[in-house]
Amino acid sequence: MKKRKGIILAGGSGTRLYPLTKATSKQLLPIYNKPLIYYSLSTLMLAGIKDILIISTPQDIGGFQNLLGDGSDLGIRLEYAVQPKPEGLAQAFLIGESFLNGSPSALILGDNIYHGQGLYNILIEASDRVDGALIFGYHVDDPSRYGIASFNQDKKLEKIIEKPENPPSSIAVTGLYFYDVSVVEKTKTLKPSARGELEITDLNNLYLAENKLDIVVLGRGYAWFDAGTFESMLEASQFIRSIEKRQNLMVGSVEEIAYRLGYIDKNQVLQHIKNTKNSSLSIYLQSVINENS
Repeated sequence: MKKRKGIILAGGSGTRLYPLTKATSKQLLPIYNKPLIYYSLSTLMLAGIKDILIISTPQDIGGFQNLLGDGSDLGIRLEYAVQPKPEGLAQAFLIGESFLNGSPSALILGDNIYHGQGLYNILIEASDRVDGALIFGYHVDDPSRYGIASFNQDKKLEKIIEKPENPPSSIAVTGLYFYDVSVVEKTKTLKPSARGELEITDLNNLYLAENKLDIVVLGRGYAWFDAGTFESMLEASQFIRSIEKRQNLMVGSVEEIAYRLGYIDKNQVLQHIKNTKNSSLSIYLQSVINENS
């Protein structure tokens, strides 16, 4: 069984964030003290995934390469690919077909942020799955804006409806998906929707039709942000700041996660400290090293 690989989809034009996104990608903008993409990257790392493809636009891909390089300083391997124009979330699997090379996968949207005490265990369990697909749900106040999970009387997932006028529930499907090795072939059978896109909802419903789709609803104690507007980015930044100030722990620190998971050693962390001298990150990483010395 091949190891699971990850894809971060960080494309799109980000028009809701103009004029900021005229010069840079949304996923390179800050959420409190880190670029937005750090949070999705850290989620995949917490799932034990070390082989990751970042997909972005032709004009933005260089920014991610400048920020993250080949991933070797985090003990992971990063590759990059271009999405010429946004033609649906499921298009990521066609772009990433050669990268996946028959491996199971996890797709995360580059503007999604997850946080919760038990998240690590949930992610590891999801990554260890061999067959079928797993998605994550979260209660939202405005379900007409999302793909919404519909449940039967036994509370079993029966359908996912994209942006319904009359939502059957308030459980939105979030931007993190785990798939088995059949995902590329399933994606190839999809037909573009009315808006000309390969819809991730259609892909999930293919798995559901085979009775191979499960959903984990993230309830009390978990936070999920779809950081695609000024308001949601501000809200996410305030949340991250509050957590970090109260707990004295960084959220989404890819350097700390790499160290705690054994992807890099103490000397590599010290190099990160040297490279980011006098920053809040270097001070924090030094405290992590001191704690474990």
